[in-house]
Amino acid sequence: MITVQSAGDVAFAATKDLSESGAHLVRHDDFSSLTGISHDDWARFSENWEVLQRDPYMADGGTYRYRRYGQFELDMESGDLTQLPHGPYRQEADVNKLHGGVDRFYEPLTERFVSGPVLRRVLMSLAEIFSGVDGTRKWNIKVTPVRTVATKDQAGEPTPEGRHKDGATFITSLMIGRSNVTGGESTVYTEDGELLVTTTLSEPGEILLGDDRRTLHAVTAVRPEDDGEPGYRDVLIMAFTSL
Repeated sequence: MITVQSAGDVAFAATKDLSESGAHLVRHDDFSSLTGISHDDWARFSENWEVLQRDPYMADGGTYRYRRYGQFELDMESGDLTQLPHGPYRQEADVNKLHGGVDRFYEPLTERFVSGPVLRRVLMSLAEIFSGVDGTRKWNIKVTPVRTVATKDQAGEPTPEGRHKDGATFITSLMIGRSNVTGGESTVYTEDGELLVTTTLSEPGEILLGDDRRTLHAVTAVRPEDDGEPGYRDVLIMAFTSL
């Protein structure tokens, strides 16, 4: 029998692992306990992935990725979470060798996505953990909902750039849902190549946390389980950068 941890125990375990190894996996029921998000909340939140737009910047020519993008600033002292004016998404080439060095213009997050109960609870809960690791009290947070589609003619590549960093302080991958896909195994490594975590995120609310300053991460391709129908893998990527 699996026991759901209290919110305090979940936060303590995450802070401890991130401080020591740089990576931590939170089970879906534990993350729901931490954030106060119900099964029905996750289900309603997942509807936002139905209105993502195809990513036109895939250097590998793929048409399998859909996304939106937005930025926030979070002040831990006041609790103010402020959405920043919409602008391009950018990573430098030394961070992202496949797509770096150019401004990528994505559609903004929808009002429904931003104003619902889930996003703020998730961001605040994660910020408390990350502030517990390094004492940061103000964060820039890049928020990217992503759908990776798999068909019989085209596998979906969640990380076409391979094992990589994101150029942030902490990076997270939150499972929203997956349907008719196999694969999608997530791994986190030290900079020396030591494997820290390997898992296949599957349940809504399951989340992988990494200290992006000293780890690298990757996800294997997804393919349709039944190739008569397309499949998909939906995640929310959140990159926290210390201000």
